[in-house]
Amino acid sequence: MITANDLKTKGIACLEESLADKTEDIITLRGKECFVVMKIEQYHYLREMELEAALYQARQDTVAGQFSKDTVDQHVDDVFSK
Repeated sequence: MITANDLKTKGIACLEESLADKTEDIITLRGKECFVVMKIEQYHYLREMELEAALYQARQDTVAGQFSKDTVDQHVDDVFSK
């Protein structure tokens, strides 16, 4: 874990040191976990997995017939009229 004080005093070197042997770490503030920092490769991987999950869910919705052929305006009106 990286403390906010270490980050304040050591700057980016603290992050580089912490992430030298792992892909992510937690920053604590007064002993409480507050933030996560990660290597950019890990961030891109997680974003890709997030998009894959969304695509999978969209395909499942399509198979289940849970979609609309309305225009965007019609769909928005329908969603907000309920």
